[in-house]
Amino acid sequence: MPDLSTLALFCAATLALLLVPGPAVVYIVTRSVAQGRGAGLVSVLGIHLGTLVHVLAAALGISALLAASATAFTIVKYLGVAYLVYLGVRALLRKDGGDLVELKVHSKRRLFWEGFVVNVLNPKTAIFFLAFLPQFVDTGAPVVPQILLLGAVFTGMGMVSDGAFAFLSSALAGKLRSSDRARRRLDVTSGLVYLGLGAFLATSKS
Repeated sequence: MPDLSTLALFCAATLALLLVPGPAVVYIVTRSVAQGRGAGLVSVLGIHLGTLVHVLAAALGISALLAASATAFTIVKYLGVAYLVYLGVRALLRKDGGDLVELKVHSKRRLFWEGFVVNVLNPKTAIFFLAFLPQFVDTGAPVVPQILLLGAVFTGMGMVSDGAFAFLSSALAGKLRSSDRARRRLDVTSGLVYLGLGAFLATSKS
């Protein structure tokens, strides 16, 4: 299992990532603005059930990769850092501010499964977990339990932060519909967080 210092670093990095909106948060905010707080929270549950699927896939994939070649595992770790830097640069260069789109009103049950499918079928989510989670793995210990623990922590923190986005966005629905400047600031913030995390992980001994 990861030691306490590694787990603390993981929690700090996860918190930094969760506080800047990605595609899942945009979906949750859009649902909350369109249908209210309940719709946003149901979407959160569906999305993070999908997150658990990606965590399980990452655990099996990373374990198999490490068993095949320690060198390949190291290469994937640094490719992961490069991917985080890419996400940062893309966010900084994005011009449209991630406009919210209007969605049709759906039942809570449909919202749950729609959120699940949206997340499970998003290849970028799978790539992200394969890039992010290996940075905190101790290769001298069993990999699968470590990935499952890290994934569970990420999912729990994600549900709390995304739930907060659902509450906040439903309360500020009117402003979020028209604030291009606010969404652009979020893009800049997320870009800086990705770049900073990528640089930190590239220079850390872990």
